Amino acid sequence: MRGRKPHDPRFDVRKALYYLVGIDLTAIEGIDEIHALTLVSELGTDFTKWPTVKHFTSWLGLCPNWKKTGGKVRSSKTRKGKNRAAGALRLAAWSLVRSKICLGAYLRRQRARLGAPKAITATAHKLARILYNLMRHGIAYMRKEEAAYAEQVRERLEKQLQRRARELGYELKKLEPAPATVVLPDGEIVPA
Repeated sequence: MRGRKPHDPRFDVRKALYYLVGIDLTAIEGIDEIHALTLVSELGTDFTKWPTVKHFTSWLGLCPNWKKTGGKVRSSKTRKGKNRAAGALRLAAWSLVRSKICLGAYLRRQRARLGAPKAITATAHKLARILYNLMRHGIAYMRKEEAAYAEQVRERLEKQLQRRARELGYELKKLEPAPATVVLPDGEIVPA
């Protein structure tokens, strides 16, 4: 949690935003009171101006900007912009880098695959989707721990591996761990 700064508001931002929006935006990991205040001041409370979550993330500039010609993708960079809401979501995403929750694990996994800038944008995109669903449809955000996310990734990888093996004509079998044994001082091996 960040400390108090001289330019911070001198009122309870969380309570004021709750009265205005009717939802506690700080319940989403990474979004603190200042980020929530920035998001509400930039986006407002009426999210019906964006028909879908894809329109919303595109407006923020947090999704790929496909430039195709002749069937080939020339570029898929996110577009540059000075959107303060997107900046606040990127800062919120970067604050998750050491957290022990699902979004922090997602950020670290993407950072290993893509590098830090793209991982921050991907996590900010995920935060934007959560924010949109919370503000537009009232779908509550369910907090997941890092272990649950790791299990979900493992299950997905196992399913992909099974499918690829079937496509190639192989059958996979899970190996059972060998039972633990103890070696006694006289050299005899007994189960533990």
